[in-house]
Amino acid sequence: MKTPQKTPLSSIRNFSIVAHIDHGKSTLADRLIQLTGGLDLREMKEQVLDSMDIERERGITIKAQTVRLEYEHTDGNHYVLNLIDTPGHVDFAYEVNRSLAACEGSLLVVDAAQGVEAQTLANVYHAIEVNHEIVPVLNKIDLPAAEPERVKSQIEDVIGIDASEAVEISAKTGLGIDKVLAAIVERLPAPKGDENAPLKAMLVDSWYDLYLGVVVLIRVIDGRIRKGQKIRMMQAGASYELDRVGVFTPKLVEVGELGPGEIGFFTASIKEVADTNVGDTITDDRKPTAEPLPGFRPAQPVVFCGLFPVDASDFDDLRAAMGKLRLNDASFSFEMETSAALGFGFRCGFLGLLHLEIIQERLSREFNLDLITTAPSVVYEVQMTDGSEVMLHNPADLPDPVKIEEIREPWIKATILTPDDYLGAILKLCQDRRGIQTNLSYVGQRAMVEYDLPLNEVVFDFYDRLKSISKGYASFDYQLDDYRAGDLVKMSILVNAEPVDALSMLVHRSQAEHRGRQMCEKLKDLIPPHLFVIPIQAAIGGRIIARETVRAMRKDVTAKCYGGDATRKRKLLEKQKEGKKKMRQFGKVEIPQEAFIKALKMDD
Repeated sequence: MKTPQKTPLSSIRNFSIVAHIDHGKSTLADRLIQLTGGLDLREMKEQVLDSMDIERERGITIKAQTVRLEYEHTDGNHYVLNLIDTPGHVDFAYEVNRSLAACEGSLLVVDAAQGVEAQTLANVYHAIEVNHEIVPVLNKIDLPAAEPERVKSQIEDVIGIDASEAVEISAKTGLGIDKVLAAIVERLPAPKGDENAPLKAMLVDSWYDLYLGVVVLIRVIDGRIRKGQKIRMMQAGASYELDRVGVFTPKLVEVGELGPGEIGFFTASIKEVADTNVGDTITDDRKPTAEPLPGFRPAQPVVFCGLFPVDASDFDDLRAAMGKLRLNDASFSFEMETSAALGFGFRCGFLGLLHLEIIQERLSREFNLDLITTAPSVVYEVQMTDGSEVMLHNPADLPDPVKIEEIREPWIKATILTPDDYLGAILKLCQDRRGIQTNLSYVGQRAMVEYDLPLNEVVFDFYDRLKSISKGYASFDYQLDDYRAGDLVKMSILVNAEPVDALSMLVHRSQAEHRGRQMCEKLKDLIPPHLFVIPIQAAIGGRIIARETVRAMRKDVTAKCYGGDATRKRKLLEKQKEGKKKMRQFGKVEIPQEAFIKALKMDD
């Protein structure tokens, strides 16, 4: 164990890297770690802070990661730099908020070839909200398409911060990284704090480690935290004795204690997942602080779907796996539900479709679970005729329409940045999804479109469609706005006259017929033929709005009748007809797992 070494507040810098997805955050973090000697060449690998396989495969950051860097500045002083590498995708904005709350400054990384993107705007506004000092960094200046001067003026026009002293770098080649380190020390403020005050620390993140149990990431505000100390979590009301205190360099290194302004971790034999609430205030059990920290806004799930095990006996394994994932990802929520078609499962809340996809993939990879996912849906407010209000998570649970006064759906404010060439197609896409245009402005050769859109129309495949019509050049960011009343109806899908609750959805009346026809056509191709005819219907209430039929597998029952009277054949066919009728009445239709996913992908 290292001997406790007090770091003066003036020598600490806590900073975050904010950027749009794929602008080089993780590569810049690699270079900073390399240059400050956090890892030697043998231990280095690309995207060293992206520890999950899924992050490395997709080239995205999902979890915010922290690392402590030791830096010797040219003025001869020794500095401790605490870096938090944040995700760039809109679905992980909650991770970004938590990371920013633990820092005093941000590096704003912008691709010198692509310029400012929609998510760049969103993340930098989060940083401005928490009063961060922001240092603009232009990455990829070694590319032939790089236009640093144009991007600098774009940063000033769009974001409104001075970019005249932006640091020009190439994270891939290592060009200009030393200037970034100098800018962190010279331009970002040191943290404030009182080491003699009672302990006050913020719980930034927590995750489950197979060997250490629950690992808790903290930012110390006041006081000192050391091994063996008894601490209390103010929100949870639980007390623990600390087993170890340490920092990530990015290797896990134990230290004697952490003081004000420092970011590190502790373990304390915590077994209960629920005890580590992100945003909680940690204080000394004997000398507690008077006022807890304000904490973070709790994450608001915007997309809900059901997750069911293919094999019913995996239900307990699924529950245990979700409990562990919930600890790693505070923005993921779940509760039990049952379905007539799929049995026991969970209703899960996510921050977006990518978030849903990542959780589903992690459950199948890390815990070897085969899952069926139901139609993603959003939360609706249902105003009843008796004056009460119901929050509806699952369209299958919609109350009797006679008792409903109105249904309100969530709307979002969407910002889309796109090259001029694709503007027409994007405007048409937004109009088709019931969007209301609120603003259209130009930043150089790029259009910035602002739309009000119903979230219900965005959760399915809006992002995929946007990327395909703009050849990947358009960027998209959104924030929840409000709930608005809409002419929404529940569309049920019936297979062999049995409603499949996993495929029921709330749709706008104007689009119900089109959506219903699409679903029936897709299911016709996805459900394999059985020994009897299977009707597939889309219905609103008792009214059928679309129908398709899966033909029966045919068998020539008259093949054994050689010659003889024609009535023999007729009798056999009549008998077969009765048998098919009976079979259809009692027969069970097997819907394959992939049908649930593929049927929901809409083709415009």
